Amino acid sequence: MKKSLSFFLPFIIVIFFISDLSLLHAQQKTEYKSLKEALQASSKLAGNPGPRDVNWIDGGNKYSYITKNKTTKKEEIRSFDPATENDELIFNAQGMTFPDTTEPFNYRSFEWAKDSRHILFETNFRKIYRRSGISDYYVYSLEDKSLRIAAKDARTAELSPDGSMVGIERGGNMYVYNFASGSETQLTNDATKEIFNGHYDWVYEEEFGKAQAWSWSPDSKYIAYWQFDESGVPLITLTNYQGLHNVYEKIPIPQVGDPNPKVKIGVLDVKTHKNIWLDSGDRDDFYIPRVYWTSEPNTLAMIVMNRAQNDMKLYFFNVITGSHRLVMEEKNNTWVAIFNFYTGVDDMMFFPEKTKEFFWVSDRTGYYQIYRYSYDGKLLNQVTHGNWDVIKVLGINPETQTIYYTSAEASPLEEQLYSIKFDGSDEKRLSPAVGYHVFNLSPNTKYYIDSYSSISEPRQVELWSTDGKMIKKLEDNASVNDFIKTHEYSPNELFSFTTSDGVKLDCSMIKPFHFDPNKKYPVILSIYGGPESHSVYDTWGSFGWYQYLAQEGYIIVDVNNRGNANYGSKFEKIVYRQLGKWESNDFVETAHYLATLPYVDSENMAIMGTSYGGYSTIFTMLTHPEVFKVGIANSPVTDWRLYDDIYTERYMGLLQDNEEGYKKSDAINYADSLQGRLLIIHSTMDDNVHVQNTFQLLTALTNAGKDADLRIYPMGAHGAAYNFQSFLLEHEDYSHYLNRYLKGECNQPNINQ
Repeated sequence: MKKSLSFFLPFIIVIFFISDLSLLHAQQKTEYKSLKEALQASSKLAGNPGPRDVNWIDGGNKYSYITKNKTTKKEEIRSFDPATENDELIFNAQGMTFPDTTEPFNYRSFEWAKDSRHILFETNFRKIYRRSGISDYYVYSLEDKSLRIAAKDARTAELSPDGSMVGIERGGNMYVYNFASGSETQLTNDATKEIFNGHYDWVYEEEFGKAQAWSWSPDSKYIAYWQFDESGVPLITLTNYQGLHNVYEKIPIPQVGDPNPKVKIGVLDVKTHKNIWLDSGDRDDFYIPRVYWTSEPNTLAMIVMNRAQNDMKLYFFNVITGSHRLVMEEKNNTWVAIFNFYTGVDDMMFFPEKTKEFFWVSDRTGYYQIYRYSYDGKLLNQVTHGNWDVIKVLGINPETQTIYYTSAEASPLEEQLYSIKFDGSDEKRLSPAVGYHVFNLSPNTKYYIDSYSSISEPRQVELWSTDGKMIKKLEDNASVNDFIKTHEYSPNELFSFTTSDGVKLDCSMIKPFHFDPNKKYPVILSIYGGPESHSVYDTWGSFGWYQYLAQEGYIIVDVNNRGNANYGSKFEKIVYRQLGKWESNDFVETAHYLATLPYVDSENMAIMGTSYGGYSTIFTMLTHPEVFKVGIANSPVTDWRLYDDIYTERYMGLLQDNEEGYKKSDAINYADSLQGRLLIIHSTMDDNVHVQNTFQLLTALTNAGKDADLRIYPMGAHGAAYNFQSFLLEHEDYSHYLNRYLKGECNQPNINQ
């Protein structure tokens, strides 16, 4: 007798229910037990970066790298030959001691001599500013395995191109150590507390992006160096309030409108010790941000910029006679860029060897493109063309007349590698994979290491030849995929929208774990926003704190607002002379767009950021007070007149020319408009954004009857946190504040309403 289906239906339902439970249990993933665990997971999500501290040697035919020996667990330097794929040990410090001591040898960094037979090690580093510090330097010979001291207590040291000497800057004077004689010679002796040679002052180092203020000539005959006189520069005073009596650190830092250090370039003949000063004839307030040795014998190129940084002159100097000529000049109605800190661009002018031509990356047509010049200043041709930005020139091969560069041609959210001929012909894309790439190109342009990822693929590291062949996969980071198979993970999602005035903005979003489109979630707009920066890319998300916030039920959003790089000059430079206006406009536009999404809780949005992101947070909270319920600002600028002059005047113009713009960009002027909850975090030892910014805002808020929460880290620096424990506490503060006031876990009344 056959039973009907209705008889079996309850059993079928039970079986499917049990099967579903088993499947659910099998698919259940681990969540983070604590914020600390989430932050520590950042390294697991980022994966292995591939070869560390890569140095191309043997003219670019090999590269050295640092790795950890699997047996000894000690670091060692090895070399790899792309042509043969031969990997060999170069240096192992195991059993080695500092000369004439029993102390085990260790090092912070190293550089190779041009002969690839000597290594200069930097040890015992003691930090000064962001990029600089004092170190001891030792030279290691691969031939006889000897290690000897080259310089003690030097701010910088560098091997000469011919490998016979080490140039040294110590205590504001220049020295040279000669291997053959084993002796050190002092080349300058005029340093004082306020006048110094061979290293930058605070503001040059911070805002022109370099720490070493001197350069060997290619033939090892000369050293060109900066001399600074900062006697007229005002001081800022810092203390961490430790000990029984405060100890104050005083740093000369010019703020907007302040006197700048006086700067000039000298050239030392290493053999005769003769010094010559190079005078361009410029007499107004000016900067010398870069010098370059050219392929013309005894000729140094010097960039001179006016204080407003919208007029750039290039001079060529004969370093024997001191004579000079103006080669080119470029003016801009905003600013002329000579480097970009945020996109990792050290230079935008290039003087390749073996040719009497140079290349300049300019936005004169509305997008950054490469231009080719002769040494007499004649424009030979525009090399690249398009409505997209060249990002970085990586290498130039004069023999094949080929330039290798990255650009946003494929997408502003990617960075891809291209090659092109000097005359602008034969453009080729060399990097095939979608996503954001970081390239390390060999100096002979034969090979490159490509480290890349996308929103759907963790970091991959590959070795390629520039003729289009992948030589070796160096890292596939399968461990990252294994980790997210067992742990909850919410990837970056890319989206865009059009503002009310018709501008497309690119954004990223991380959704909560177990996202339910029928629920509403609070939003955190985590931003930076500063001019020439860029934060949203097609790249793998690895920040453990964002994953922790996703676990806590937040949506995390970022946006490439107007002022950001890689979208052309109109998009980037609209912020000129009016910082804060368009950035805050775009953050509010983003919030309004998000409010249209059915799963966004538009009543519970936060905005937060650090440094310029702190400024953006406060300015947006005060000038658009009804949009964000919570703001968190770390190390914020609050009044641009309180920040250093090189950065600020580049984007705001000179104070006497733009007083009204400075007033409108001053967040303190809007203190009485605060409505939401505001947390400010700062360090009293922040030499970048002085805590004066926060304290003046707090006074203005108090006088307006408004309240803000404050967290001070005396021992920190810019960004406040100074070790992992303080970093953890900082992010716990963030999390508690968001939970308390965005999720409504605290019913404390808001005095600002």
